[in-house]
Amino acid sequence: MQSITVNTCAKINLTLDVTGRREDGYHLVRMVMQSVSLYDTLDFTLRDDDKITLRLSSQSTAQGAQALPMDETNLIARVIDTMRKRFSLTYGVDVLLTKRIPMAAGLAGGSADAAAAFTGINRLFSLGLSMDELLTFALPLGADIPFCLTGGTQLAEGIGEVLTPVAPLPDCFILLGKPGVDVSTKAVYTALDERAGSAFSGIVHPNVDGQIAALKREDLTGVCRAMGNVLETVTIMTTPAVSRIRDLMLSEGALGAMMTGSGPTVFGIYAKEETANRAYDALLMSGLCAEVYLTEPCQFSQN
Repeated sequence: MQSITVNTCAKINLTLDVTGRREDGYHLVRMVMQSVSLYDTLDFTLRDDDKITLRLSSQSTAQGAQALPMDETNLIARVIDTMRKRFSLTYGVDVLLTKRIPMAAGLAGGSADAAAAFTGINRLFSLGLSMDELLTFALPLGADIPFCLTGGTQLAEGIGEVLTPVAPLPDCFILLGKPGVDVSTKAVYTALDERAGSAFSGIVHPNVDGQIAALKREDLTGVCRAMGNVLETVTIMTTPAVSRIRDLMLSEGALGAMMTGSGPTVFGIYAKEETANRAYDALLMSGLCAEVYLTEPCQFSQN
């Protein structure tokens, strides 16, 4: 049977600002997002019947991946079901997931897999859908999925769906460290709401425009100086390991270090590979992290 393979990348937030909240509860954001070279692999194969089956590869390295639901509640299965109904597709699909991106980590692993499912079904069934069409189908299933479909370095606004490409992050090495705890995104945003107030004036907003300008200048130091995440101070209150990991990365030569998304993963940016490797070893030895990865920026989200 016909098969296709899609690799899909994790993301980090170089800046993350929350500017308000819509009546439907969705938060309005303004953030610079960056794809990194840590990726999941999804293998899609047509079936003779009409079933959708998901399996986890034995090559998966993400901790806790064995607990992922491999049924119709999985976002990958929901994407496939959506596309099959929309285009009256009769064949079933088997999906083999190799999970490397840490889960519940602020790295958009679930959204990345959903984006891969949209891409995989589009290719597997030769639907010929444009990126704009895929983005239209993707948004109702998750605000991060549109970025995970397109990737690179982008300004995300609205609820995350209004994307504008910006100058790419200069060459560097990005160290990722996830402590051995999971964080509820909903709980983090609820805590932010309580702290910020209805006007979101009670928080320190990061310099998103300064970040974009530094990227345009190809100024890696300037990029790191402009990093900021309004959710970091909220997550640190319940997950102090975030600040410890950040401080260790900085002490090991990071130009900048910060939590990504709602956490708890922290990333550090290094100009030199030698320094990044030393920091990687130090982070492993520290016992602060359950998962540690050394990555690089990339200007695509899937292949």
